[in-house]
Amino acid sequence: MLTMNRKDILTFGLLALAVFTMPIWLAPFGASYPDLLQRFMIYAILAIGFNILFGLTGYLSFGHAAFLGVGSYTAVWSFKLFTMDGTLALLLSVITAGLFALVVGFISLRRSGIYFSILTLAFAEMSYKLAYSVLTPITNGETGLQLTLQDPRILDRMFGEAGAGLPATTFLGLDMGGYTGFYICAVIMLMAFFLSMRIAGSPFGMMLKGIKSNQTRMNYTGFNTKPYALAAFVISGMYAGLAGGLLAVADPLAGAERMQWTASGEVVLMTILGGVGTLLGPVFGAWIIKYFENIFSAFNDDLLAQIFSWMPDGLRDFVVTITSPFVGEGWHLTLGLVFVLVVVFLPGGMMEGFRRLGDLFRRQTPPDKASGKTSTQPAE
Repeated sequence: MLTMNRKDILTFGLLALAVFTMPIWLAPFGASYPDLLQRFMIYAILAIGFNILFGLTGYLSFGHAAFLGVGSYTAVWSFKLFTMDGTLALLLSVITAGLFALVVGFISLRRSGIYFSILTLAFAEMSYKLAYSVLTPITNGETGLQLTLQDPRILDRMFGEAGAGLPATTFLGLDMGGYTGFYICAVIMLMAFFLSMRIAGSPFGMMLKGIKSNQTRMNYTGFNTKPYALAAFVISGMYAGLAGGLLAVADPLAGAERMQWTASGEVVLMTILGGVGTLLGPVFGAWIIKYFENIFSAFNDDLLAQIFSWMPDGLRDFVVTITSPFVGEGWHLTLGLVFVLVVVFLPGGMMEGFRRLGDLFRRQTPPDKASGKTSTQPAE
């Protein structure tokens, strides 16, 4: 029977505390509004699932956005055909993305290394193009799949009359708007994180780590690693489908842009920035990238002038001129510089930086103070 050690319990408890108090400690940073907090949770789920494949198993996929898009389309179709409650939509999103991942993984895992990565990228690009053209009756092409007043919504109409306008999405009867929606996403994210912890500490997780360490040696010892790698790929795809379904639950719209290669590259950046193979790293990486995307991209010269208003006029204008290329439309430049610094100086990501700070603090703390004891030896 699997048990959680004290470190895992502490990690999960601190993460839960940080998540549930986000509206408080993110307020000074301008990131406490519900829509952004929901995206923090949703993309954290995507990064957690990707880390199971990349961080634990060592397979770098460039096509995970395909499962994100499949999850979104499935959820919106669930809203259109059955009910506006997101419970069924999320269940169908996870199942559909898992089945699609099973097909893609079965083919892609016939190769390893860069060839595996290229195959996954090819599948994602094919999915993106199909959503724009051939599958337009299902995806509604470049306009995106949206709700309409003519949608059947069979289950909802069985228990009530249709309203005058478009209905709002719910989850177990709770409105997905505002902070209620955020806390629903937060609970789902914590459940996904807890499951990833159990996977990492299980015999199955040990097998995945062995595949990452030396798959050839494991094959020579008689282990068939392919089913384990395929299982990791499917689980990772199901996480992505869950994230895509939650995106649709939060905003009932699905577009092919969620399948673009840039979306696949984004989750790779999240994982590397936070720390590949760590539990908390992908979560932090997702939060940082989404913060840059939604907050830094909104900065302009006027806002920068207000921020540096305490400076003398000449110095303020100089600082605004220097910093303006790194915000607004140039927020990718800031993200790129952060990524370069992390890769060069912290190859293990942010989690390596936290470990270094912890080691530095422990070295600077005298042994007597660290243990809480005082010396009782007499002075000579």
